[in-house]
Amino acid sequence: MSLTPKELTCLLNVLSEDATQTSSFEQLAAAFHHYFNKPDHYKIGGTLVLLLQQRDLLPAPTQRLTAIYLLYEMYKTEPLAANPFAPVFAHLLINSPGDEKTATALPPISNSERVFLSQVITSSARELLKKNPRQIVTMDIGNAPPADLTGLQLALAERQSELPHLSKAGLPCVIADPDPDSSQASFEFDLSLANQVTENLITGVRPPAQSDFRPEFIRLPPPLHVCEDEMAWLNPTDVEHTVAWDSSMCVSNTSSIEVKKLMAKAFKGPLTLQQQQQVLSELETDPKLVYHIGLTPTKLPDLVENNPLVAIEVLLKLMQSNQITEYFSVLVNMEMSLHSMEVMIIEPIIHGDVSALHGGNDYRAYCTWRCLCTPWR
Repeated sequence: MSLTPKELTCLLNVLSEDATQTSSFEQLAAAFHHYFNKPDHYKIGGTLVLLLQQRDLLPAPTQRLTAIYLLYEMYKTEPLAANPFAPVFAHLLINSPGDEKTATALPPISNSERVFLSQVITSSARELLKKNPRQIVTMDIGNAPPADLTGLQLALAERQSELPHLSKAGLPCVIADPDPDSSQASFEFDLSLANQVTENLITGVRPPAQSDFRPEFIRLPPPLHVCEDEMAWLNPTDVEHTVAWDSSMCVSNTSSIEVKKLMAKAFKGPLTLQQQQQVLSELETDPKLVYHIGLTPTKLPDLVENNPLVAIEVLLKLMQSNQITEYFSVLVNMEMSLHSMEVMIIEPIIHGDVSALHGGNDYRAYCTWRCLCTPWR
């Protein structure tokens, strides 16, 4: 957020001693907005505050008063408490000229400047804006009442309380000369030298004006718990790493698609011997394929009637499924036929664990009873 040399030159032209002594505040504001847009206002405001703190960089009172006014002008369309530089106004209006000076404090302003600023922030200085800063500095204020800043102080205190403590602690790296008048007694003010110092402080990559001294946020490292049987982390250096490529990735599984098509036909009618052999071969190759062929307990009777050999093989593959009980329940309760009797009798003979999974000998007894009690024509 540092300024470019061109931007700094434009700002110093607006704040020049000649311009601030002859141009009105309205003309100075128009010149400022001609050079800078809304996105530039915050970094310009930071530069103005720095110049106000360095009294030897803005020696004339008219220059300092213009800088203070521009801090208000940039955010005049917003509420005063929303102005990021509102603490500057509160500091200048509340602190008296006899207050203790610090290296980072803003210089005190005269009573006439104080009256002007109080009227500006309360939006009652429209006529004063037609005057130039020199006229305000030399203005006779009489007995002007002080501005009421209670609302502003409360809003600033609330906003200050919301900031983290770390952001409120710190010192700027640029320290003002505590007594610039004594250092300038032996020589005249050099404008070109002041502009060069200002450029070195503000422009460039991470200029000194953006640096500060803050307390370091220290995070204690976690303690190391020594364990005798803890595994040691090794960093091998002489190992050649190779890519383990999965050759089955992005390869279309056409066999599963074909089995699904054949099973859809098997629910509706008998398959040819070649088609049955293809289904049984694919199920033998990939036993988990049985969970993806579209078989449900409600479709089992159709498969039994049309393709009993396929039904037997499918039930054998589903023995470890948690739905096998539903399949056997549908099987023993379906309408008796030669194919259903074949499946009920042959399937338990092939797979000896069916009695343990489905109620001991009750399953075999029930299948036998159903076969004997079924009338045949």
